[in-house]
Amino acid sequence: MSREGHWFHPVDPSPDASIRLFLLPHAGSGAIIYRDWESLLPPDISPQAVTLPGRHNRREEQTHENFWPLLDALHEAVLNDLDERPFAFFGHCLGAQLAFRLAIRMEEEGGPAPAMVGMSGWSPVGFFKPTEEQSRMPEPELIEWIKKLGSFPAEVYDNPEMLALVVPALRSDLRVAGDYDDDGAGVTCPLASYGGRSDPLQEAPDAMSHWAGRTPAYLGHNEYEGGHFYIDTHAQAVTAHFAHRLLRTVANTAAS
Repeated sequence: MSREGHWFHPVDPSPDASIRLFLLPHAGSGAIIYRDWESLLPPDISPQAVTLPGRHNRREEQTHENFWPLLDALHEAVLNDLDERPFAFFGHCLGAQLAFRLAIRMEEEGGPAPAMVGMSGWSPVGFFKPTEEQSRMPEPELIEWIKKLGSFPAEVYDNPEMLALVVPALRSDLRVAGDYDDDGAGVTCPLASYGGRSDPLQEAPDAMSHWAGRTPAYLGHNEYEGGHFYIDTHAQAVTAHFAHRLLRTVANTAAS
């Protein structure tokens, strides 16, 4: 098995866990959004956060600006890293887009496919879709916009060196997200969705209800107080809900 360790943090999954969980981050970010998940999840589930090219330990690599080439690279990295254990995906915002299409592709290919997928802060219908112009907005405007969303820790905005790392990756990720057009595709595996009650990127009030039509095994939508980054303050509740359903799904599959 060839290793694509630079994609995942930690590089190696826990040998004691029976299920693997790949965590996909929001635009401009990396593993940091899931920094508490390892301690919040039960030991049966081993989380690995995905780091996309152009940030953190991969900052020297070229970022992607188109959705499908990035999905191709991510797909190859995940396939190369899998072992015999069942696995799942959880993604927030751009991470949800990538997790969803990755699950679709893996099911279509008929090989290994996720046992379950968690969708957070994004829906294929009724959610904000970045434009090319928005990805190129002047830096002061872009910084003001991400401040309002609460995308990054407060200390980032006053640190020119950190902004110099964050802003280019964010611009690229906005182009990636805007490059995706919904085609109505779905998955067969169970899917659960999560969101913030006052998410400003949710443009239609019923946006998250569209997930019900994308899988025959929809596990429902959980909503929490907060905006787009509700997940920062509700990590414990989200991980508990998702882990419970993932463990049950894998147990049911093994029994059938």
